[in-house]
Amino acid sequence: MDYGCSFSGHRLVGTDLDLNLLCRVIENLINFRGVTNFFCGMAKGFDLIAGECVIKLKEKYPNIKLFACVPHQGQADYYCAEDKRRYAEILHSCNEIFTLSTHYYNGCMLYRDRYMVERTQFLVCFLREKKGGTFYTYNYAKKKGLQIIEV
Repeated sequence: MDYGCSFSGHRLVGTDLDLNLLCRVIENLINFRGVTNFFCGMAKGFDLIAGECVIKLKEKYPNIKLFACVPHQGQADYYCAEDKRRYAEILHSCNEIFTLSTHYYNGCMLYRDRYMVERTQFLVCFLREKKGGTFYTYNYAKKKGLQIIEV
């Protein structure tokens, strides 16, 4: 069985996110939990950072896969130029891209979050506020019995 991990975190990431810890957590999931599939929601902030970390680890672990879970076409249309560049690079490095809707609709981000949780056994999250999409995803993952790792 291929084990999977999804990511969820805030769009605004402060200096309290330890990038080295995030990469160590992902590497430990690969080495000690047999995780080979990583699902990234492609939101700016934590999602893009986690995606970049997986891409970096793909050099060392060529058997791992990165899947982009894009909630709707045009997700990055309003990202700044730097985030658009990062988004495009991550998509280019993904093993597969799942675009879940042709258009934005109210609730499409939460649908994307459920989609990822339902396909994985682990959630790595950057949760600092008990509200919003990350908190929703955290609670949904908890309800579904995923092992949750907070960074």
